[in-house]
Amino acid sequence: MEDFARAIKSGTSGIRFDPALQALGFSCQVSGRPEISRQTMDVCFSELEQRVLASTGIQYGVVAAMEAWSGAGLLPAGESQPDWDSGTFFGTGTSGIDKFRWAIQQIDQQQVRKLGSTVVGQTMASGVSAYIAGKLGLGNQVTTNSSACATGTESILMAYEHIRWGKAKRMLAGSTSDSGPYIWGGFDAMKVCTYKHNDSPQDASRPMSATASGFVPGSGAGALVLESLESAVSRNARIYCEVIGGHANSGGQRGLGTMTAPNPEAVKRCIAQAVSGAGIRPEQVEVINGHLTATAKDALEIANWKQALGRGREDFPYINSLKGMTGHCISASGSIECVASVMQLSGGFVFPNINCQDLNPEIAALVDPSRIPGKLLALDFEVLAKASFGFGDVNACLIFKRFKNG
Repeated sequence: MEDFARAIKSGTSGIRFDPALQALGFSCQVSGRPEISRQTMDVCFSELEQRVLASTGIQYGVVAAMEAWSGAGLLPAGESQPDWDSGTFFGTGTSGIDKFRWAIQQIDQQQVRKLGSTVVGQTMASGVSAYIAGKLGLGNQVTTNSSACATGTESILMAYEHIRWGKAKRMLAGSTSDSGPYIWGGFDAMKVCTYKHNDSPQDASRPMSATASGFVPGSGAGALVLESLESAVSRNARIYCEVIGGHANSGGQRGLGTMTAPNPEAVKRCIAQAVSGAGIRPEQVEVINGHLTATAKDALEIANWKQALGRGREDFPYINSLKGMTGHCISASGSIECVASVMQLSGGFVFPNINCQDLNPEIAALVDPSRIPGKLLALDFEVLAKASFGFGDVNACLIFKRFKNG
């Protein structure tokens, strides 16, 4: 967590040249893949699990979940009883695609009996939440949501509502994404991934830039522990911030909305209802962590935020995108970016937008360029809005507020 905080403050890119993509003839040959140390794997998985666990998404998800749980000062449940007060909403897009590919090859070779007992657990959509529940002994609701790029933000909203309704004391919320060519190939084929920076990977992801040429595929996982205030205070837990509201909706692929493009009216409605439901005024939003993927839709997103909040060019909130450093982590993007959002709010800073020295002129016409910081900004602020927009014309927005003890 400390390494991640340092990286986003310094604007350090995690995007690298990816030989596997080059070997398979991808147009985009750079990616953002997490590196998990052997020590971390040994903490999170047994030797046997490591031998058979081919799902990178489950690996990322379990590591993120266990680090979040430990960081919250919590321990796994004992062997005799699960923790009835704790559960998880942990989302994903496609689970265990490499394991699926291996299993298909075995079946095609009439080697069904060689599949073993781990194929189902790694390839079912809920595999990640099932693995996490087993590691931590969670006895409340355990499930996996899936809403494309809105998945992670939606999972946190679901956890917030579950606790608010009094159904749990705490919920582990997050999302994960497998890595590799079998996840990213479809996007490369759609020509939404950049191909212009294969020789300069750290320059490749360029949200809001005039020279943005598509997103960089990424992967990983993010996790947060949400807890009722009463429970957190009773155990003297460190509280980073509050979730004070949120909203999720769909544009129904009507109007300008399609499978791959958001309906602007739905986006604006999602943001406005999140703000209203949080009990704040639009002018109280000081920082936005946007979806902003480094595609042609970045300017439209800024316009939607501006209209939804009723803000002018000069008084627009500060806005940034983590994807300049991580690439677009697909189903994991929302949760990873929510972690970065919480760090900003609790740490009193706004991380820089890297690779955005040449701001898109359409965006410059909408908001003052000073609202898109290119350097680390120290800022004690109260309210941050985070939104994610996904394939299928689905949207999710959360409102985070700085926590003041007492």
